[in-house]
Amino acid sequence: MSTPLLLSPSQLQQLLPSPADTKQVSILDSSWFMPNSPRRANGEFQEKRVPGAQFLDLDEVASPHELGLKHMIPSERHFADACEALGIEPTSHVILYDTHGVFSSPRALFMFRAFGHEKSSILDGGLPRWEAEGFPIEAKPPARARKSVYPTPVFDKGMIRSYDQMVSNSFTDLHSDPAVELVIDARSRGRFLGTDPEPRQGLSSGHIPHSLSLPFTAFLQTRTIPNSSVQYTTFLPLPDLRSALVSHVGDHAEAVIQGKRPITTSCGSGMTAGVLWLGLKLLGVPNVALYDESWTGYASRASSKIEKAVN
Repeated sequence: MSTPLLLSPSQLQQLLPSPADTKQVSILDSSWFMPNSPRRANGEFQEKRVPGAQFLDLDEVASPHELGLKHMIPSERHFADACEALGIEPTSHVILYDTHGVFSSPRALFMFRAFGHEKSSILDGGLPRWEAEGFPIEAKPPARARKSVYPTPVFDKGMIRSYDQMVSNSFTDLHSDPAVELVIDARSRGRFLGTDPEPRQGLSSGHIPHSLSLPFTAFLQTRTIPNSSVQYTTFLPLPDLRSALVSHVGDHAEAVIQGKRPITTSCGSGMTAGVLWLGLKLLGVPNVALYDESWTGYASRASSKIEKAVN
């Protein structure tokens, strides 16, 4: 039986391991914040977490990049070493969450699935929903994971797109060739159109030619914890996910869902592209890739063509 992509807090509670069985279920806080945020993910993890969770630093479990880009997909051995340090075995059910609700955990799930670790899920709603629904919080210093053995996996290269692949695809016409990949951009509409600035200083906003705007928030719903101002996000129900896809990509949606047209997700740095990737996988889309460098890598190169309007 396939492992579900999403888990509710009650489903996770049923899976929580006993102290003697921690390698069967591995819970990872994969929170990440924008560079201009005052929040620090590891610091918040130290203060409170789902019981038994370890911290996955997506900027550390990553490959170096010529442009200095963060959280690029790691090498196969780097991924395996990180799993060993976190006590994860190939048979472990890895459950990822973040403190936004849904933000960076889908990117972490994308990484595990890209390395063939199919027994992996995210906690839909993350730590805020877990806490809001009355499940226990651990606040004592986190225990160190017992090191495991994780053989070097095989990376699925078809799940990642390179800069050269994106440029080549941008010269093709979606409407005349069904083999052309549809590229969807998870950034805000203003950044896509070039009317709003990028959060990274000196980087132009705009978009890759022939790409379409689908802000990652279109796949999510915002909830408020009762009697508080704290909000968090969860994925939309499947019918609403489908409607959101149709609303943003129009006639291409059916071909994408049926696997007749491949699709690639992009965003600012490869993080929230994971939200679109996961939303598409929830809809059963078979051919979904992610542009790892995303807009920061693309727009950092002087040779890149940047569009700032919609045809």
